[in-house]
Amino acid sequence: MSLDLDLDQFNDHLNGTNIGVDDVDSQDVDMGLNMRNNGQNQAEKRAHHNALERKRRDHIKGSFSDLRDVIPSLKGEKASRAHVLKAATDFIRNMKTKNQQHQKSIEELKRHNASIELQTRLLERVKETGQYTRHINNHHEHEQRIKIESELNGIQITRNLLTNENNPSIIPHT
Repeated sequence: MSLDLDLDQFNDHLNGTNIGVDDVDSQDVDMGLNMRNNGQNQAEKRAHHNALERKRRDHIKGSFSDLRDVIPSLKGEKASRAHVLKAATDFIRNMKTKNQQHQKSIEELKRHNASIELQTRLLERVKETGQYTRHINNHHEHEQRIKIESELNGIQITRNLLTNENNPSIIPHT
């Protein structure tokens, strides 16, 4: 029982109760309090560090999971982190190539649109100056000339064929 009483007194001294000037040296009390506080601080720091590290690992794990879910070839699959990174790299390279092809198509379409816009402006200017009607008339005349020439050519061919049928010694030109 004497030992129990001594431990209780010691604990009371460490807690700051029942401390008398004659009971314990003040340096001993300060050292005991510092050791206890230091031990608690170390344990609290370690627990805090462990919690931060667990949170960091969970964040990385979640980020890999999110990355896996946006890669079409891995969607819904289980994959190692290395596989996720390789698939993500391949996917990004593929997207870059497609993007470059689309950019080329866009540039080509822009050039084509500019050409059409230029043609439209030229046609509007021709129409405004009255040359449009002359151009259309010339175009119709040209088409009619071609049509008449084709018909005449067809008549000539028919005539040659008829002539050659009557005169078998003549070999037609083909």
